[in-house]
Amino acid sequence: MVKSYIKTPTLLRAALYGTSALALGIAAPAMAQDAASEDDSFTNEIIVTAQKRSQNIQDVPVAVSVISGAALEQQGGVNIENAQYLVPSLNFRKSGSALNQSLYLRGVGTTTFSIGGEPSVGTVLDGVVLARSGEAFSDLVDIERIEVLRGPQGTLFGKNASAGVINIVSRRPSDTFGASVEGGFFFGNGQEYRVRGGVDAPLSEKVGARITGFYSKWDGNIRNETLDRRVNGYERYGFRGIVEAKPSDNVTLTLIGDWRKSNDDCCAEVIGSPARNADNTVFATFTARAATALPALLGDRTRSVRQNLLTQALEKAWGVSFQADIESDNGPTLTSITAYRKYDSNEVRDGDFLATPFVGIAQSHDFGPQTGDTFTQELRLTSPAGQFFEYVAGLYYYNASQERTFTRANIACSASTLPIQGVLTPCSTAPGASTITFPIGIANFGTTFKNMAAFGQTTLNFSDSFRAIVGLRYTHDQLNGFHIRTTPVPGASQPVFDQGVYNEFIRQLGLGATPAAAQAAAVLASNGQPFRQKVTNNNISGKFGLQYDLSEDVMAYASYSRGYKGPGLNIFFNLNSNGTPPLADETGDSYEGGLKTTFLDGAMTLNIAGYYAKYKNFQANNPDFVLGQRVTRFTNAGTVSTRGFEADLLYRPSDDFTISGGVAYTDAKVDKFRLPPGAPATDEIPAGTVLPFSPKWKASLGGNYTIRTGGFADIELGAQGSYQTKQLSLLVASPLIRENGTIKAYGLLDLSIALVGADDKFRISFLAKNVLDTSFAASIVDGGPLSGGNTGSSSYRFIIPREADRYFGINAKINFGG
Repeated sequence: MVKSYIKTPTLLRAALYGTSALALGIAAPAMAQDAASEDDSFTNEIIVTAQKRSQNIQDVPVAVSVISGAALEQQGGVNIENAQYLVPSLNFRKSGSALNQSLYLRGVGTTTFSIGGEPSVGTVLDGVVLARSGEAFSDLVDIERIEVLRGPQGTLFGKNASAGVINIVSRRPSDTFGASVEGGFFFGNGQEYRVRGGVDAPLSEKVGARITGFYSKWDGNIRNETLDRRVNGYERYGFRGIVEAKPSDNVTLTLIGDWRKSNDDCCAEVIGSPARNADNTVFATFTARAATALPALLGDRTRSVRQNLLTQALEKAWGVSFQADIESDNGPTLTSITAYRKYDSNEVRDGDFLATPFVGIAQSHDFGPQTGDTFTQELRLTSPAGQFFEYVAGLYYYNASQERTFTRANIACSASTLPIQGVLTPCSTAPGASTITFPIGIANFGTTFKNMAAFGQTTLNFSDSFRAIVGLRYTHDQLNGFHIRTTPVPGASQPVFDQGVYNEFIRQLGLGATPAAAQAAAVLASNGQPFRQKVTNNNISGKFGLQYDLSEDVMAYASYSRGYKGPGLNIFFNLNSNGTPPLADETGDSYEGGLKTTFLDGAMTLNIAGYYAKYKNFQANNPDFVLGQRVTRFTNAGTVSTRGFEADLLYRPSDDFTISGGVAYTDAKVDKFRLPPGAPATDEIPAGTVLPFSPKWKASLGGNYTIRTGGFADIELGAQGSYQTKQLSLLVASPLIRENGTIKAYGLLDLSIALVGADDKFRISFLAKNVLDTSFAASIVDGGPLSGGNTGSSSYRFIIPREADRYFGINAKINFGG
């Protein structure tokens, strides 16, 4: 008999809240206790929707890790960035704003500043694909669970899933009235205040609602000496509401709306290490300049900047979705999800990283407001479980438009009457004091992504223990883009670029001019019309797998998946004619095999997966020179591959004791690099170069123990550790830059103790984060200041995350009703 995957609401709630999932840290065993007492059949089962239907994670032939929202909150985490310490195969690239941050799974992700590029790791919120992963990097509000699906997931999830999917599921309304109020105070690397509240309000027997609001404010962990204040903090607030109606036993209607605003002074990049000569010795000129213009360079322990512009990421986002689930008697369930999302962001950045302009060293300040809106529609049929032929089939439509106006404002002087400071002479804006100019460059650019797809996946249950999975997806992509850059003041950082410039560049190449000569001539041909592009593509991707139950407690599977990510355009402020060729679609062939095992009457689960994947036309940022300046160009970087294995453990020896952990070995590297058109041969990245943000080894281990006092509150003790080996932070050809852009190995240890009232009526938690005070960088890139004239490398910019310092917190939550 084929297994049934439908669980009781009590068991589902216990599974999601009361256990750590695979690779999960501290859980909430008190709630599990209460649920278990109502249902003696309680086990460590985790319910997921990785195959677009509710299933026990142990029956899903996919490598999946699950983090409950309650566990993430109890760890002091509020966003996906914190999840990387619980899921070993997940890594996070932090950047100057959420727009440019990226997720990596199994060493594969997309780093780009282009508005015409999409991530390789898709982010899905309640069935809705987010256009940019940055939309999910703010506070996660009222989350039931996060499912991390590794490897290509495009057959069922579609957009931006060539390396995997982060599937975020919100808590649904309860059928009884309840409310909660939560407040937290954190200190040790800047003070933070958090407030959250939620209400479950049954509106009738068939309609329920849940509303949650939140506010948080953090000072930040970096000192800006010029502005005399802390930076890299945030102020965030918003709300989320869900209304769920069941007009009949076969119909469920769900309306979800959310709104949030973020005022982040993040992320000021500290200058952590000096410019170096080609032989890796320190560039002496940089040292002399830095003595005047920079705080002490302490590597990943640098906590100060001197910048006269407050780096900020100002975001506002809202969205609404409507989902209808209509079941037929003994037939399929029809699901429709209609969604609209609006995401606006304004990036303010000190691009020169200094407190003032100096003679020969210009001040550069960037301002980049961006608007975006996304409409999606999905229709899906899901067959009942427990029959020979099970299927999920559907149609999908996606339309996402983004537009940005980017301004780079410079102040430059070649001479000044101000007194020399060390070896530097400051510029002055006073009349006659300096030969000062104010060059400015303004670019307006945007894209529209359109995606239409038809998909289906079937499971053929040949017997009670043997199944085959077959899936296909047909995708049509269309991408339109435009770009125009003006230079109102002569001497701006970049020349004009528009359709006339591009046309003249092509004409000059046809006359036999070199790319450099063609570019120089083209600038004079500006016609004031935006440069426009359009690229389309059709693709068939899919999946084939076999699944066999070796016993009631052991399942083996093997699968092949074709991952796909649509074409891209290199559209950003620094665009010139060399960067205009469209990017081909990225495809990946992935092979995976695994075992999912249950021991000790369900008290222990151990899951193991091994994989190999090769990606062709890999989309990535590559270093480039534009008019003598180091920038990046979004291109098809060639062929890369990743292979490795993962193991996840969950052990619950008693109702009061949980141990969970995971380990991942990843070998992700360049197989064959494709040099961008016009780039020098010295920019070719050697085969075998390790991909960025792919540590060879990464592991997590957590434990939670409850002491039953018999009094007004039980005591919960928790510990969570994580460790990862060194990892590259940037993909470049230079061994020197790669060496200095390597994030060292590090480990973290978090501890907690909590008082938990009967029936979970209250919870007071005390947390110690990064107990060993281990410092590390979340990102290291070259391109820092004061490096002019050097032939080796520039100075290096570090982003220091909050978790790189020890800090403490107290959090209290009170539950009413329920």
